Amino acid sequence: MQILVVDDSEDGRDVAEAMLLSTGYNDVRQATSAWDAIKLLDIGNTADEPPAVDLILLDVAMPEMDGVEACARIRNDARYADVPIIMVSLLDDTDTLTNAFVAGATDYVTKPINRAELAARVRTALKLKVEFDRHKAREAQLLALLSGAAHRHGNGSIDEATGLLAGHITEAYLTAPTKHQSDDVVSILALMLDRFDSYRATYGLSAAQDVLAQVAHAVRALTATIGVIAGAYRDGMIVVVAPDIGAQSARRLGEALCTTVSKLRLPNSESITSNHMTASVAAVTGQMRRGNDRIQLLTRAISGVKEAAAAGGNRVMALTLQ
Repeated sequence: MQILVVDDSEDGRDVAEAMLLSTGYNDVRQATSAWDAIKLLDIGNTADEPPAVDLILLDVAMPEMDGVEACARIRNDARYADVPIIMVSLLDDTDTLTNAFVAGATDYVTKPINRAELAARVRTALKLKVEFDRHKAREAQLLALLSGAAHRHGNGSIDEATGLLAGHITEAYLTAPTKHQSDDVVSILALMLDRFDSYRATYGLSAAQDVLAQVAHAVRALTATIGVIAGAYRDGMIVVVAPDIGAQSARRLGEALCTTVSKLRLPNSESITSNHMTASVAAVTGQMRRGNDRIQLLTRAISGVKEAAAAGGNRVMALTLQ
C-alpha cells in the first residue's frame, strides 16, 4: 500500500511518515503543498491509468490551496473517487471538517497526531477500500456475464417471477475465472420454501409466483448491504453466493433468512409445522479455488437444503467443506 502525506510543514510530514513506517507501511511519499500533491497525483489527466497512491493523509491548513479544496479536486478525478482521504485537523476546527466531509473526505485525525489513532484510521480505511474494490470487481464480472447471457439467451438473465438473477447466471459467476487467492472463503446458501410444491399445486402458479416475489424482495432487502449475489431457480429455490463470508457468518445469515421468511406471515395451509410459509436453508462454506470446486459447493448446498426440508423444514443446515 502506498500512502501520500500532504503537509506544508516538514516536521508534520516527517512525524506522520515516521508513524506510518513504524506501523508497517513502508511505501510513504510526501507532498509539500496541495499543489504539489495535485501535480504528483496527476489530477485532471484523462488517461485511463490506476491511481498513483492507495491512501492520502491530507493536512487541512495549508497556504494557497487548503486541504478541503485539494480534497474536492482529488475527488473530482474519477481515478481517485474511491481512494481514502484522511484529513489532519485541529481538534476544535469542526466547521472545516464538516466542509472536508462534504468535499469527499473519508475520515480525520487531530493534531497532535496520535500514533495508535492514526494506525487504526489508516488500517480501517484501507480495509474498507479493499472490500469495496472486490465488490466493484464482482459487479463488473456480473455485468459481463449478464451482457453475455443477454446475447445468448435474450432477456433470460433475470428470473421473471422474482426479479433475481436467473440460476444459470449464478452458475456462470461461480465458474468464471477469478483472481482471488485459493485461501479466500466463499459461502453458498440455498433457500427453499417448505412444502412449496404442495402450495403451488393447491393455489396455482400465479399465487406461487406472488409468494416467491415477496420472498425475493425480502431477501434482497436483507442482503443489500453485504455484497452478496442472489439467483433464483425455476423450482422456487433461491441461491445466495456470499464471497468472503465465513462459516459462522454464513450460519447467521441463514438463520436471518429463515426468520425473514417467517416474519412475512404468508398464509400456507399446506404447512405441517405452521400456519404460514417457512423456509429451510443450507449454508455451505469452502475456499475459492477452481470453478468446478465452487460448483460443488452449490451442489452440496442444494442437496443440503432438500435434506433440511425433508427433516421437517424451518431450519438451517450449515457445513464447511475442506
